[in-house]
Amino acid sequence: MHRWPVRTPRPVAAKESGNHPLLTGQRVLDALFPSVQGGTCCIPGAFGCGKTVISQALSKYSNSDCVIYVGCGERGNEMAEVLMEFPELTTIIDGREESIMKRTCLVANTSNMPVAAREASIYTGITLAEYYRDMGKHIAMMADSTSRWAEALREISGRLAEMPADGGYPAYLGARLASFYERAGLVTCIGGPKRQGSVTIVGAVSPPGGDFSDPVTSATLGIVQVFWGLEKRLAQRKHFPSVNWLISYSKYLNALEPYFNTFDPDYMRLRAVISEILQREEELQEIVQLVGKDSLSESDKIILEVAKLIREEFLQQNAFTPYDKFCPLYKTCWMLRNIVTFYEEAQRVVAESAGDHKITWNYIREKLPEI
Repeated sequence: MHRWPVRTPRPVAAKESGNHPLLTGQRVLDALFPSVQGGTCCIPGAFGCGKTVISQALSKYSNSDCVIYVGCGERGNEMAEVLMEFPELTTIIDGREESIMKRTCLVANTSNMPVAAREASIYTGITLAEYYRDMGKHIAMMADSTSRWAEALREISGRLAEMPADGGYPAYLGARLASFYERAGLVTCIGGPKRQGSVTIVGAVSPPGGDFSDPVTSATLGIVQVFWGLEKRLAQRKHFPSVNWLISYSKYLNALEPYFNTFDPDYMRLRAVISEILQREEELQEIVQLVGKDSLSESDKIILEVAKLIREEFLQQNAFTPYDKFCPLYKTCWMLRNIVTFYEEAQRVVAESAGDHKITWNYIREKLPEI
């Protein structure tokens, strides 16, 4: 039996910078806000925004060798769902189709368990991840949710009569979060044969009322490199995954550019065009609310309609259908290419036509069924 204190990071030979993406099978994440293997990600969102569904989707379909799923202070039925659904799913391991449970470790500390166990569960999960990382594996760790862990810290701190800080949390909350997320990364392992392993941490945060100025969310955002912000307004419109594309970000784009350029030389350009259309749509919506859509130029009408197409057909994904629960990167890339090609060709014909033969967006829309 191998013993290791869970609060002590396992030693490594060297830390490297990640350059290979964590492919999640979720289009909005892979295309717009990708993470590297060995990255740190945060999923904050109010109750009902779909944090657990995204965490479970990453556990099922990400390109990791092993998945550690930590249910920290969440509902017990969520762990029951994992135990019921995961054995039915399969993945390819060494060329053989195996049950996905063979690559999954579950750390269950639900809300009815002792506070001390809840506080230790996150450290148990990351130590398990480091153990498999030292074998040269790429590990994804899902912590659902770090807010419950922080609440356990607050409760223990209160019982120890320590001085409370913002929101009643202990003053060392930020330091504890940083020490946890710092254990992620791509590393060269100690010993031989020479091998590399990685731990990617995806932490779900449950700010009360979806308020991102909550102390736990604020401290987490100062540490992580990828922010997948979920919005209640999108969830209420049944837009899932409810990732707000205007506030979310990834700081790994430069590190991943060589990989995406090798995969498809046009990929980064297509991604930039999609982001620009979505940003422009937000600006145009303010004008539309004031003066109506009819007052817009034909070019702006195209932007609005293509943005609607992106939102409804590309960014939305149904996790409960066999054809859309997982989207490989090549399919994501071709969907991007089709949308951008349609947008650029529509803008070109509108700009080049004039006089009696002026082509409008209404004419293009009438002809769409014939395409």
